[in-house]
Amino acid sequence: MSPIRRDRTQAPSAFQEKIKKWHEEEQYQQIIDAIEALPQTQQTPDLISQLARAYNNLASPEDRDLFEKAAALLKSVEDQFVQDHDWNFRMGYALYYLDQELKARSYFEKALELRPGDEDTQSLIQQCSRSLTLPNSMKPFSERTREGWESFLDGEAGLRAMIDDRKDGEAVAERCHQLLAPAFYRPFFEIGFNGDKYDLILSPDGDRSRLFKLVYFKNHAPEKVFDHWNILIGRQPAKGFELRMYDRTIGLSDARVWVEELKDKQLGLSIYCEKLLPLVKKNENQAYGLMTVLLDQAIGEIPAIRYIGYMDLLEEPGQGEEFCLDELMEYISRDRELVTADELCTWYSAYEMTPSGEEDWSLREDVFAGVTSCLPIPRAYYQGDDEIMEDFHMDGAVPGFFWYPLDGIARDQILDLRDEMEQKISAKAGDAVTFTGGATGVSLGYLDFIAWNLDQVLQAALEVLGNVPVKEAFFHTYRRNVGSICLKKEET
Repeated sequence: MSPIRRDRTQAPSAFQEKIKKWHEEEQYQQIIDAIEALPQTQQTPDLISQLARAYNNLASPEDRDLFEKAAALLKSVEDQFVQDHDWNFRMGYALYYLDQELKARSYFEKALELRPGDEDTQSLIQQCSRSLTLPNSMKPFSERTREGWESFLDGEAGLRAMIDDRKDGEAVAERCHQLLAPAFYRPFFEIGFNGDKYDLILSPDGDRSRLFKLVYFKNHAPEKVFDHWNILIGRQPAKGFELRMYDRTIGLSDARVWVEELKDKQLGLSIYCEKLLPLVKKNENQAYGLMTVLLDQAIGEIPAIRYIGYMDLLEEPGQGEEFCLDELMEYISRDRELVTADELCTWYSAYEMTPSGEEDWSLREDVFAGVTSCLPIPRAYYQGDDEIMEDFHMDGAVPGFFWYPLDGIARDQILDLRDEMEQKISAKAGDAVTFTGGATGVSLGYLDFIAWNLDQVLQAALEVLGNVPVKEAFFHTYRRNVGSICLKKEET
């Protein structure tokens, strides 16, 4: 990577002159060593910003740790430099190489506002926009998965030894985080020993969309992993569990539950816990976070994602039939199946919409009916929320869809055509793709998927779409304010 050099006017000093000289000579490690050797009281905000610049310039595109270090340093001096061109440029630069192009672009746009006409900044804004439209420059999740399991196998014996020796829990968690880091930017997990094998529990942290990555990762585990480990998805239920959190201990028997039956076999929970009342009044977010963990331990994280529609914390007992939280699993089991993560990822929900009446409607605003196995993705798209996309992109995965005009296709053939395209692309792309549903609009058809290797998926689509009866076909990532990539356009 060719570093982009940025300089700010500095107060003259021998130390600053050294920094400037090392920067011109591309001696970035010298800059890092010199600034970090200073006492913290002498590490001024300006020097910290220059330290971050050195980390940015030292890093190659694969050095995520260095870019994370740069971003953290810059964040620490945000208040002093939020209106500074160089600070915004450096933050955008770090985030761009952390596959956070949307956030990076916003910092570059601010930098350009502060220095109009700057060509380096304009160039990187264009690169961000291209990457958001066609996000294939990052390492694909399929490759990260392979590297993640290789890393885990290389270090799992040492991890088992740490568990056996009852090492400090934070040290064990940090080591496991390091082993999973090649696959996941932000892994959530629990580990332990069940008396027979060691357990690695991969958690979606309550987010249904993350299940798809975890299922893919687990399904590609080498057989050798299972010699010593159970790989589980979602926190597991634990009878009689007690949680120590936020300076209080609360058990499953301390919480009383009132249940409301909702559509699609979901449940609404109203929970009263006297021990939690002080925290509810002091910090409601922490109280809900604690109860969410407790709920996962009561019924399991996957059943909670599937069946819990809402959860309210009460400040006084409710009315009507009630029971302890540790009895909720029994209530659910009466007429509900306890689904697994794999099953939940193939569980489709149908939805209906009112097509837009505007002339200048955006993609998917003509939809009147669809199905999806990952409702959070289309929901976030319609809400203009890119957080889910950012989460996928940081791990090299790409939710997207193919869209194509429906003119000339008989109404009773629309679904058959979509199924045909899905089957043929899947056959060619193999495990590089997971299809998640599709939708029918007034004018366009849509085929939804998550790409674990986008280049392989698009290559397969190019081969298939040339032989299906649509005049045009495009790829579009699940973001609203980006362009589409043309895959087929018949000559007229």
